[in-house]
Amino acid sequence: MKHIYDCTLLVVDDNKELCRMIEGILRREGFCNIDMAFDVRETEAYFMHKEPHLVILDINLPDGDGFSLMQKIRTVSDVPVLFLSARDEDSDRLFGLGLGADDYMVKPFLPKELTLRVSAILKRTYCSRKAEEKETEEFFLGDCRVSFKSGTVKWEKRREEISEISEISLTAKELLILKKLWENKGNIVTFDQLCQAVWEDNYFGYENTIMVHIRRLREKIEENPSKPKALLTVRGLGYKLVQ
Repeated sequence: MKHIYDCTLLVVDDNKELCRMIEGILRREGFCNIDMAFDVRETEAYFMHKEPHLVILDINLPDGDGFSLMQKIRTVSDVPVLFLSARDEDSDRLFGLGLGADDYMVKPFLPKELTLRVSAILKRTYCSRKAEEKETEEFFLGDCRVSFKSGTVKWEKRREEISEISEISLTAKELLILKKLWENKGNIVTFDQLCQAVWEDNYFGYENTIMVHIRRLREKIEENPSKPKALLTVRGLGYKLVQ
């Protein structure tokens, strides 16, 4: 992503006319990747295959509520959330922000205010994160040091007064997998999210391929690949990298 206008925005609201209006407002501002979902079920299905950079979320949905939906989203993604709702009670605003939402706007709204708030969230989230990622050219997982810059894993083993350093190269796919996991360290990265990042495709058909890559990656970054401590499997969902 070179600019915030390249970000993918997901608008979740059961009012299809309002969704199209929001899409028009954002497109006139310069955003070109805008998706829509109209209920909880569609949003959950969306996150099984794709992850946006920002969610604009209504609270009152036909098959649930935005508060509960945000909590479900948080189990698979730390994507920023902007609540956009007709509910203007202070208790709703405080509850939404308390759940970890990045902002809360009330309908009706000024189009310019919406674009300003969206831009502010994206700049705060991704511009600062990009700078942080640039600084993170290497990191430690237990006793091994992973370098994104050189695409290697270095192990240092001590025998009495002698220090032995071994260096292992990562393949291009292993590096992409590790980068995706590192960007979301401590959180679950679903099978589909991993496949989108590495192969730009859905998980279907890549089950065995991804298992092979994960196994080989563990052989390089884990002291005991059979009992991993850093690259963990979350059964039925995906993988998680922990330090």
